[in-house]
Amino acid sequence: MSAPVAPLLEELLRPLLSGMLPVRLTAWDGSVAGDPDGPRITLNSPDALRRLLWHPGELGAAQAYVTGELDVEDDIAAALTQVRAAAAERGLTGARPRLADLLRVLRGAAGLGVLGRPLPPPATQSQLRGRIHTPRRDRAAISHHYDLSNDFYALVLDPAMAYSCAYFTRNVPGTPRDPGYGIEQAQRDKLDLVCRKVGLGGPGMRLLDVGCGWGALSIHAAAEHNAQVVGVTISREQKAFADKRIAELGLSHRVEIRLQDYREIPDGPFDAVTSLEMGEHVGEGNYPRYAQVLHDNAKPGARVLVQQMSRAGWHPGGGPFIESFIAPDMTMRPVGATVALLERAGLEMRDVHSLREHYVWTVDAWLASLEARWSEVVALVGVEMARVWRLYLVGGRLSFEQGRMGVDQLLAVRPTAGGSAAEELP
Repeated sequence: MSAPVAPLLEELLRPLLSGMLPVRLTAWDGSVAGDPDGPRITLNSPDALRRLLWHPGELGAAQAYVTGELDVEDDIAAALTQVRAAAAERGLTGARPRLADLLRVLRGAAGLGVLGRPLPPPATQSQLRGRIHTPRRDRAAISHHYDLSNDFYALVLDPAMAYSCAYFTRNVPGTPRDPGYGIEQAQRDKLDLVCRKVGLGGPGMRLLDVGCGWGALSIHAAAEHNAQVVGVTISREQKAFADKRIAELGLSHRVEIRLQDYREIPDGPFDAVTSLEMGEHVGEGNYPRYAQVLHDNAKPGARVLVQQMSRAGWHPGGGPFIESFIAPDMTMRPVGATVALLERAGLEMRDVHSLREHYVWTVDAWLASLEARWSEVVALVGVEMARVWRLYLVGGRLSFEQGRMGVDQLLAVRPTAGGSAAEELP
């Protein structure tokens, strides 16, 4: 009779983990080991271990979770928090295991029958090819995420389909509860804030919305601030949705949504330029060109607003999971580095407005919608993709809550020839 799997795994991993498993682990044979008070993790298949052997850490665990080979029986956020805390407490972050301990693990894995060639990646994992950040590959990367299904995004996002951090003016900690205020109103407050910051309101002002998504800002700027708007996206699904909504609202004479790369805009400069959470997708090498495009498409004296995520630490992107399943080829950097790149393009910085806590509250709303409509989501995109999104939202929320990621509105102005100051900000 073979030995129970879970206790054997704990024995093999104890030297690497500097102690017992920080979770309550149930293996596919029903055996249990680990911290009795820890989050409950179930290995439904030996394939989960094979994935972790080939991709130790975040990516292997994510692959096993989205395929159902691994399950988290308790709150995923609590489980991730406890595992991260245990790793920090034991000094495991960045530690290099001893060769003897690794060989011991491999011998144990062979005894469990989990050694072998790497398993095929999950169907939901991105498989991009070609040179990074060419227009063709950028279109493929954007399509992987944003062309998933307009109906899916409609289940998760607010009615305007604003897929960026909202701005909560009510129901923030320390303020009275307003039951009538939620993500729809907070996104509208964000759109209003952006329009005010770039100075919309004059008759016939032209706005360029770079990376316009499903058209939330473009439509709001035209309907509420009398702007003439050009929005650009490289997602066919986004353009189709935006065009339909624009026609329904009778705004076709004020808003044009183009299927166009940001490097190919022919008709600037504009009276104002915005770009909400698109800069993360252009890549480190292309960011100077992106910043130059924003500068060159703004008239002298015009304001430019970039809303963008930031990340400090060793990994410049969103992490192995997000880059493999959600946003391939994305790049994040400390906010100061982005400010420097915008200034190098000739823009004069006027304001840096952190919205980090607002992203926690935004993701709370998206996650609540996902869970409330779980059966609809699964019917639409399949259980694997639904699990991808659950992990994405839970992990992203923790990153913002714990300060490992941030998001900021960066307001700049293109200086005039004489270097005169812009008008006072609202």
